Amino acid sequence: MTAPDGLDGVRFGSVHGFDAILVSTPRATAAISVFGGQVLSFMPAGMVDDVLWVSPLVAPPPTPIRGGTPVCWPYFAREGQTDEVPSHGYARTARWSVVAGRTTESGDTELELTPEGLNHLHLNLRMTVRVGTTLEQGLHTHNPGAETVTMTEAFHNYFQVSDVARVRVEGLDGSTYLDKFDGLRSQIQHGDWVLQNDDPRSDRVYPRAGGHYRLVDPGLQRTIEVSVRGGQTAVVWNPGEEVASGMADVGSHWRGFLCVEAANAGPDVVEVPAGCDHSLWQTVSVTAFE
Repeated sequence: MTAPDGLDGVRFGSVHGFDAILVSTPRATAAISVFGGQVLSFMPAGMVDDVLWVSPLVAPPPTPIRGGTPVCWPYFAREGQTDEVPSHGYARTARWSVVAGRTTESGDTELELTPEGLNHLHLNLRMTVRVGTTLEQGLHTHNPGAETVTMTEAFHNYFQVSDVARVRVEGLDGSTYLDKFDGLRSQIQHGDWVLQNDDPRSDRVYPRAGGHYRLVDPGLQRTIEVSVRGGQTAVVWNPGEEVASGMADVGSHWRGFLCVEAANAGPDVVEVPAGCDHSLWQTVSVTAFE
């Protein structure tokens, strides 16, 4: 595989031990793993800490990469699937190829990628990754068949934080959430999301959540904003110390990340009619505290 012809700042190399597409622009750098197609690094110019977290205990393929932004498709978690199929779908362990690239009028680098080896599915997938002042991703599903297909999906963002117990997520106040650590019991979010002292873990699915969230991190002196189009669901996840201790690729490192995910999941199932398309977009931006 070679970089798109004539596209400056794009080359193939490695990051965290994975073959990757490396992108460098005047405004930011990024790295996209060939395995799983997930963005493993995003660094706006002038920032000293990566926006994304990748576990120092990450395992080699075919184990899914713990960190970055895994692509969950064509279903999120299990979503009614049997144990014979992989959790979070097939895209996150496929090999991805760059099929097109360009420099936008604003000087951003935009790549189009597709996963390989998924011809057995009834849907086609491609992804847009645009690197500049912000990181923009689009997940585009096409139904080439004659019948409507239902699906779920997510950009499973692992954001690097100073300490998950000292950050907050704005934009969810008043939303209903389903708590997977409490038998999917429906509850109401009161105020910003913060890690609870009496039960320091989170696996909350927020249907119809609004599409705009802010992860405020006083320790790293920055705010990460996630703006979503075409996605109804927010997911906020950190396994906490007890669950993480049983995860070979997290362990004692659980405090270093928080997942704030752009999704269509739980009750927010997507129906893609025959011959039609559906897109999930997210824009990630970072602002330093003044």
